[in-house]
Amino acid sequence: MLLLPLLAASAAGAQVMELHVAAAADLQPVMPALAAEYERKTGVKVVTSFGSSATLAEQLQNGDPQDVFLSADFLHPETLIAAGLVDGKTPTPYACGVLVLWARRDSPAQPLTLDSLTKPGVSKIAVANDLHAPYGMAATRALKNLGFTDKVASKLVVGENIAQTAQFALSGNAQAGLISLTIASSQPFRDAGTFVRLPATSYPPVVQCGVVLKAAKNLAAAHAFLEWLTSKEVQQSLPKFGLDPAE
Repeated sequence: MLLLPLLAASAAGAQVMELHVAAAADLQPVMPALAAEYERKTGVKVVTSFGSSATLAEQLQNGDPQDVFLSADFLHPETLIAAGLVDGKTPTPYACGVLVLWARRDSPAQPLTLDSLTKPGVSKIAVANDLHAPYGMAATRALKNLGFTDKVASKLVVGENIAQTAQFALSGNAQAGLISLTIASSQPFRDAGTFVRLPATSYPPVVQCGVVLKAAKNLAAAHAFLEWLTSKEVQQSLPKFGLDPAE
């Protein structure tokens, strides 16, 4: 099935087929490498736009012309299915996200542990909007389950999506941030700071799911890309990007 896009591209002559993908913000460090590999294998160019899962879902409901939606959860793809916008009946899990606490090396949060959240020198902690971003919802649940909610409520600085949240911490506007491992594992975050994982039992699994939009210009090509994301080859490569394989 993965040959379909290449065959279609060949039929179009020298014109390169483009696949438009709306992707959750935690995938910003991930998609360039995956897109390059997919183009190398199939000849299909993957054009990606990023945002919070809720914002992207709303844009798609308003007619944004995308072929594939890669959310950071399963709820927003299910919303599009309920709206009759998806070519399929269920979302396809393609990865599981990991939540971490990240801080710059020069932050008063160092040496970094979860107890750094309550250090006097840590006055601002960046989190994503839990109404828009699945990682924000995970952070809210983790803080509650670990007993930090009341202790840090006055310190929280809210980003629209996980990428903006991470920038708050990277810039020093927040002394620490609850962000995705995908971003914490990327440059310049690896160079500028350190992270600790939050216990996986402290927040619901971040099951990241994708769907193909009915409005896709080439349904076969869109389904082939989503199928490739769930292939053994790609799943085995996910940990190096800060994602766990889909269960």
